[in-house]
Amino acid sequence: MTKDYRPNAGIMLINADGRVFMAQRSDNRDPAWQMPQGGIDENEDPLTAAKRELFEETNVSSVKLIAESTHWYTYDFPSDVSFFSKKKKKYKGQRQKWFLFLFTGDESEIDLQAHDKEFSDWTWMEAQSVPEHIVSFKRGVYDAVVSEFMPFIEAVAAQKAG
Repeated sequence: MTKDYRPNAGIMLINADGRVFMAQRSDNRDPAWQMPQGGIDENEDPLTAAKRELFEETNVSSVKLIAESTHWYTYDFPSDVSFFSKKKKKYKGQRQKWFLFLFTGDESEIDLQAHDKEFSDWTWMEAQSVPEHIVSFKRGVYDAVVSEFMPFIEAVAAQKAG
């Protein structure tokens, strides 16, 4: 049986300065920063899944959609990473549709302990530095997503500066 990619929604959340929300995974002792992401349920559209996952992982709902990736990005699960064991049995990796949201709320809305507790810490990062903080098997996707969304991120930052 050939394994397929798990449908997944990725979320790049930026603030008014154009900095990207990154969170430290709570299931990894080593630095493992990432943007929020999660599975798309059966009969759920990707945008709905992205908003749901963002809320479940960060408690954030105050957002404005800026852009959607032009295509789906994929990555394979590495054979030596154990925290994917259940997913690796069914899927060979993830197929992600990415969304760029502007955070419109107050930072007090961010609460990593409110729901899933997937993350233990968070920060805002410069978009260009995001891929260097991600685990290696996701780096290609992060490079591509940052590149695709960079014109929108620069426009948001320029609007605040202007």
